[in-house]
Amino acid sequence: MMTSSEETTCPERSDSDFARLIKRNVSRRSILEHGIGLGAFTLVAGTLTPRLAAAEPADRFGFAAVKANRLDTITVPTGYNWHVVARWADPLWSDAAPFDPISRGTGASQERALGDNCDGMMLFQNGAKNILAVNNEFVNRAHLYANRWSKLPENADDVRKGKAAHGISIFEIETKLDRWKVVQDSPHNRRITADTAIDIRGPARGHSLLRTATDPDGVTALGTFNNCGCGRTPWGTYLTCEENFNGYFSASDTDTVIPPELARYGIKHRDWGYAWASADNRFDIAKTPNEPYRFGYVVEIDPLDPTSTPQKRTALGRMKHENAEVVLSADRRVVVYMGDDERGEYLYKFVSEAPYTEGSATNTLLDRGTLYAGKFNDDGRGEWLALTPETTGLSSSADICIHTRLAASAVKATTMDRPEWVAAHPNGAEVYVCLTNNKFRGRKPNRGGDPTPVGGPNPRARNIYGQIVRWRPDDGDHGVAGFSWDFFALAGNPMIHDDDRAGTKNVTPENMFNSPDGLSFDTQGRLWIRTDGKNTNSGDFEGQGNNQMLVGDPASGEIRRFMVGPRECEVSGLTWSTDKKTLFVGIQHPGAKGGSHFPDGGDAPPRSSIVAIARDDGEVIG
Repeated sequence: MMTSSEETTCPERSDSDFARLIKRNVSRRSILEHGIGLGAFTLVAGTLTPRLAAAEPADRFGFAAVKANRLDTITVPTGYNWHVVARWADPLWSDAAPFDPISRGTGASQERALGDNCDGMMLFQNGAKNILAVNNEFVNRAHLYANRWSKLPENADDVRKGKAAHGISIFEIETKLDRWKVVQDSPHNRRITADTAIDIRGPARGHSLLRTATDPDGVTALGTFNNCGCGRTPWGTYLTCEENFNGYFSASDTDTVIPPELARYGIKHRDWGYAWASADNRFDIAKTPNEPYRFGYVVEIDPLDPTSTPQKRTALGRMKHENAEVVLSADRRVVVYMGDDERGEYLYKFVSEAPYTEGSATNTLLDRGTLYAGKFNDDGRGEWLALTPETTGLSSSADICIHTRLAASAVKATTMDRPEWVAAHPNGAEVYVCLTNNKFRGRKPNRGGDPTPVGGPNPRARNIYGQIVRWRPDDGDHGVAGFSWDFFALAGNPMIHDDDRAGTKNVTPENMFNSPDGLSFDTQGRLWIRTDGKNTNSGDFEGQGNNQMLVGDPASGEIRRFMVGPRECEVSGLTWSTDKKTLFVGIQHPGAKGGSHFPDGGDAPPRSSIVAIARDDGEVIG
């Protein structure tokens, strides 16, 4: 996740590849849906789910749209309110030092406080207690190290502080006088960081590429970091997803040869400025060449047991995971949909070998199964291609789990425009994915050399706006290979473009956005869309303002802006209180370029935050 109209406004260009693609979809889908078509730039949402559309009321939003703006605050609809629940570096224990705006804290203080850049999050219930699990994806180095002239880590404690600001924060929250706050010293409070011991599970456990001098058996990794999106299992555990792990590794010897298997994941001789290798040899590939193979996985955590050991579930593949959306097949096998967030990479699903039965043992359900990569055809059909030794040419399932990108390339899955969050409809077998953008579409291959042609679910060259694609598995069964797909929305700017950059018809001057990223359904079947894109409010992005959260109605196709975030932020994670009366939203990297003082204002440093949003009348909003 890290960067990251009406027909008269956007008329059809009959000579464009985009128009030809839509026409192909119209022909086929008109037959499938008995006359329900998809015209160029005219989205008929529900073409895959006409049964849902027939029963829905005309307006399911319950709020007036918020206008785009460039304010350095949270903007919510009339009749709603918001407040900050917790900020980066707020102590989770009473013995921890409070945030120091001058020093920005130490390694010790950060280990006892909320991490930086809140992303995916889920709320869990333990009796009457509310436990929030929050990803801390990365750090704003210029803010974390504002006490340093270089604005970068300069000593071992700086590195310790940076590592502690990553990972996951798990803590109890409570509401008093209609305001949510952290319960300090709760027995549930826990920090999982880049130094926490984590079990390696699944096919790659013990593989030679995962063995190091400090872990010769290849069974215990230290740490998880760059945790982006998340997921929840039916048995009540939290799935956190390792994304841009490559940015933390470097080589002290510039003559170190980087194997192509690591280069495919972006490992280079230089890191992104974190300097972890200066204080920890694990991150120096000249000294510990296998360490990068130990990252890029989905990690399962029991948020209600602070003594439990997190598990890296290697069977779910190794990639730059965005989130992990969990559903059940018709025969109750566990299905996990996942996007690999890089230009020209792939969409995946995992199907467990064994079914899930409530109350039964679940510890191996995510260790045994088959991984698939998605193939989206231009005619609106698609299939999941099994990644096996026979189909990929890789020697074992362990190799497939470690070299997942190579496996997807081998079966010629569809290269996607940065697949980010995946969300499954709660009331029907329909799944949505944000393809956030891809300025290289139609111009450059992906990192592995796979072509990225214009077409299918990626209909625009030099795609700067992104799109939301959806599919419906055949027979309504997530466990089968075949599916039908179409577009829910192509983001764009109908104020300044009259070609395919204007977007689909449900994108108007009043609700336009770019770079859809986060995606979640509420219990009422409404789709909550968060953005992580350009907020310059100029040029191609004129009138779009700050990053935002919108709500989409899958039945009607309408999209309405619900919230605008502060300057230079990403609107990231989202979860609900148990009674569905509060939305918890992550505000990530406000002031990424120095232009925000959110949430405290004045001259205060900007701090990634979790905010709570509620209706003034206290009614349900999710």
